[in-house]
Amino acid sequence: MLTALSIRDVVLIEALDLDFGAGLGVLTGETGAGKSILLDALGLALGARGDSALVRHGTNQAVVTASFDPPATSGALADLLADNGLDREPGEPLIIRRIVKADGGSRAFVNDQPASAGLLREIGANLVEIHGQHDERGLLNPRGHRALLDTFARIDAAPAAAAHRAWRAAETALAEAQLELDTQARDQEWLDHAVAELRAFGPEEGEEEALATRRAGMQRGEKIADDLQAIADLLEGSDGGLAKLRQAARILERVGQDHAALGEALEAIDRAIIEGAEAQEKVDEAAAALAFDPAQLESDETRLFDLRALARKHRVQPDELAALTQQLSDKLERIESGGAGIAALERRLALAAKAYEIEADLLTAQRGAAAARLDAAVKAELAPLKLDAARFRTAIAPLARDAWGPAGKDRVDFEISTNPGAPFAPLTKIASGGELSRFILALKVALAEEGGAATMIFDEIDRGVGGAVASAIGERLARLAGATQLLVVTHSPQVAARGGRHLLIAKSHDGTVTRTGVRALDEAERREEIARMLSGATVTDEARAQAERLLETA
Repeated sequence: MLTALSIRDVVLIEALDLDFGAGLGVLTGETGAGKSILLDALGLALGARGDSALVRHGTNQAVVTASFDPPATSGALADLLADNGLDREPGEPLIIRRIVKADGGSRAFVNDQPASAGLLREIGANLVEIHGQHDERGLLNPRGHRALLDTFARIDAAPAAAAHRAWRAAETALAEAQLELDTQARDQEWLDHAVAELRAFGPEEGEEEALATRRAGMQRGEKIADDLQAIADLLEGSDGGLAKLRQAARILERVGQDHAALGEALEAIDRAIIEGAEAQEKVDEAAAALAFDPAQLESDETRLFDLRALARKHRVQPDELAALTQQLSDKLERIESGGAGIAALERRLALAAKAYEIEADLLTAQRGAAAARLDAAVKAELAPLKLDAARFRTAIAPLARDAWGPAGKDRVDFEISTNPGAPFAPLTKIASGGELSRFILALKVALAEEGGAATMIFDEIDRGVGGAVASAIGERLARLAGATQLLVVTHSPQVAARGGRHLLIAKSHDGTVTRTGVRALDEAERREEIARMLSGATVTDEARAQAERLLETA
């Protein structure tokens, strides 16, 4: 609920501080007094365009501050504030401040935290509803009719929204898989050849190093083969070094007891025999490893050169060929089995689409039932507003499939027929200004019990009507104000008499400067203002008496 409005240097308003309460508040004043300036100022705080023409002549900036009751801790407004980092202490009022500079710049703050004008508009839409016969944003905007009907019926569209997301996700997954399959299918011929070639070659990780090492060993072995053989001849055989050491050891075994040194000599020769045998084994091992086999060398060289050529062809390192073989094989397998994957995604999509249609059809059925209730509620309000011949209907039509969305597959339009036999058409197409005002009021009263913004403003919604119709409008506005804060800019004394709080907007002149001011009226002033509204420039006793009767019956 709007609790206070502070205005500084907006057009003709120099300084104005207003307090607001619950119920019905009325704003009256002579034509041209500046009622529109007051609404323009509030509009600034709610995110309207910051026009520098609103800055009072001779000043640098206009400032508007609107204060609202602490918002609920949960709901759309609480989520919006939290999502934008506008944290508040529990129970703290919501204060919106807008500054417009004479040079055209503008700044906005929510509880002293900087905010954009776009964010103010989003916040304002949750705080205040402004209704007027030229307001294309509120009830006259067909784009909002479906949401209004859903609110009236307390319809929960969340399951349909979730089903819609799942449906679109399944569509995306299928499209991506199909695109990948189509792209890969163009490469299948190359893949068939590449995989066959790699599988036939059978590269192994680490194979290049093993081949290169063995090739280098055989090449070296060819060069030192004679040396290795000479070493073998010196160590082995009946005339080799080891054979002669063994002969010496046998002789020392017979004479070793004759002297201690001979025993030590035997031990030394035994050690030499052991070391020599080990040396012989190592030479034999090296000879075997470095054995030169012309056929094996040629085979190793051929495979090594082919391995490196294949790696260059596929632009990888030789050791990566084994992994590449597996990778390309897997890709080829996916292509060959891609039809099954696409079929599975198509089944998933069909199930998701069916689930969405079930939820959307449920919304359609709920809206159909709610539309009948809303039509009946509006119909009950038309006769007292002297719209007996008029008819109202909530038209629900299917959207094209490509327009289905999270809120279902229905288009909802509020339509009227003003004369018997006349076709139904949108509100703005066939209603006169006075009729349109009353239709808006009837529709708002019918929708009011289902909630909405905590503050509603009706801008001259009683224009063009009077007498019993104005009284009926006043009665409905007062009833509507029982559930929410309602502010009405009015020229109708019947409506003004219904107000629980009466504000008078007037101009004043000091010879050089014109100012617009607003003040709250006491009972006597209020009676005089209603009398002026009844009689015009000259207030008569008869007008005062009639004003008294209006106030007594309000």
